Amino acid sequence: MQMISKFVKVPSSMIGIGNGSDQILDLILSNFASKQTKVLTSNPTFGFFEERCKLYSIPLIRIPFSNEMKLDVEEFIKESKNADILYLDSPNNPTGFQFSKLEIKKLIKSFEGMIIIDEAYGEFSDYSLSSLVKTQNNLIVVRTLSKSFGMAGLRLGYFVANKKFTDAFLNVLQYPYPLSTITIESGILALEKVNLMENAVKIIKTERQRIIETLQKFDAFEVFDSKANFVLFDAHSSYKRVYSALSEQGISIRKLGKIGNHDGCLRVTIGTKEMNSKFLLAIRDYLG
Repeated sequence: MQMISKFVKVPSSMIGIGNGSDQILDLILSNFASKQTKVLTSNPTFGFFEERCKLYSIPLIRIPFSNEMKLDVEEFIKESKNADILYLDSPNNPTGFQFSKLEIKKLIKSFEGMIIIDEAYGEFSDYSLSSLVKTQNNLIVVRTLSKSFGMAGLRLGYFVANKKFTDAFLNVLQYPYPLSTITIESGILALEKVNLMENAVKIIKTERQRIIETLQKFDAFEVFDSKANFVLFDAHSSYKRVYSALSEQGISIRKLGKIGNHDGCLRVTIGTKEMNSKFLLAIRDYLG
């Protein structure tokens, strides 16, 4: 807890841990939501969260993305009066979109129910809302060491929230021993060398911009801004052929298909400079 506290600059009494951020989200939903609880979120949003809401028969109010793959904060504020819980993955998975800090703070201030901000990809963005829990009692910021720290298999998630919620979560909801000794020790080692993660993130941000700018040069694609470690683009009617052509060269990307009014969405995760160059060269070769 102390290492996480130092990292996010929040008192350890306001921090809870879990067997991955998925488990934290699951425990929150299964204990604080029901068939009568309406959850306000984006469409699309993190798939696991949607699946758990479906499992627990929790109704969702979904705000769709625009043609520019952006969300309208005013639409969220308008619908907030009809919802009990607000869930936002910030940045969004699978689009990489993130509200400006000013916009999301405006939304948080207007919402009276429980607010869950999922910052799984937070280190790749420009801001975190962790410090806001000190003054916003209804805010829960869920984070993980799976993405930027590269520790997905070890399942180490955590959240920051007001002390009352944190105490209830750890003492009543959470399992007695949610983390293995290996996970705990690995997490400590990772947090002792935050500079390694920060250096890697800096490179990823630079490479992300290179991929965005290069893909934007091709008329065949519509490319969307991203604050995560991946880039979403619409290859339109040729998306299946693009996906297959890349697969034949051993390049693996996500075939997402329809998102909003975009029918041919593909998503590439930012890799090493060499991997990214191979991807871009393969795209050039495909387009002739």
